[in-house]
Amino acid sequence: MPLSTDQSSGPSASTYKRVMLKISGEALMGDQGFGLHPPTVQRIAEEVKSVHDMGVEICMVIGGGNIFRGLSGSAQGMERTTADYMGMLATVMNALAMQSALEELGVFTRVISAIPMDQVCEPYIRRRAVRHLEKKRVCIFAAGTGNPYFTTDTAATLRANEMSCEAIFKGTKVDGVYDKDPAKYDDAVRYDNVSYDDVLVKRLGVMDASAIALARDNNLPIIVFSLDEPGGFRGILAGKGTYTRVAG
Repeated sequence: MPLSTDQSSGPSASTYKRVMLKISGEALMGDQGFGLHPPTVQRIAEEVKSVHDMGVEICMVIGGGNIFRGLSGSAQGMERTTADYMGMLATVMNALAMQSALEELGVFTRVISAIPMDQVCEPYIRRRAVRHLEKKRVCIFAAGTGNPYFTTDTAATLRANEMSCEAIFKGTKVDGVYDKDPAKYDDAVRYDNVSYDDVLVKRLGVMDASAIALARDNNLPIIVFSLDEPGGFRGILAGKGTYTRVAG
């Protein structure tokens, strides 16, 4: 489903009914080198609320790299499975922080974990999660897929398919997908549209290969945009702004 290009419809209109927002854990740490930066969490929560106010049903997956990254822990000698589970727990911490920020703004939110921990969040039950979305609650899916060796990119794509999302919105530090790193190369060129296969063959780094393949197999578009641009998430859903669309 293409994005609307009718800017006259205003910011209250969206061509999408249900979307997945995927952000990295590092997005929550602001200018810090580690952990959570409350003003940054608040700013992202306000972005999510602005889209929620448009009537869009929102799923979220947040990485855990600001607290612990399983792959780097494994590289330092920790057993990979243990390191990955620690990374999953970090995503739960981030999800709870985002839930708190959203609910302070009056947005009802549920944290749904692939690893049962009933005292702090709900276990993942697909039908229950769908019902939350139908009731206009934001659903934050935590703990990845519940399995080691799978990234939160793959978890976001899996949950987006299970929830029948119409697109994945990947919030990054740049306004789309480039042929090379725009932070290093002044002549980097941004793609308006790029195919799943080109992302894989050219190793453009949108998401890991498993996530891209899963999106391709289910014809699920990925919209890459800048999360640092104020109002960017809402603007793109209203048919404005700069982004790259990854599709077939």
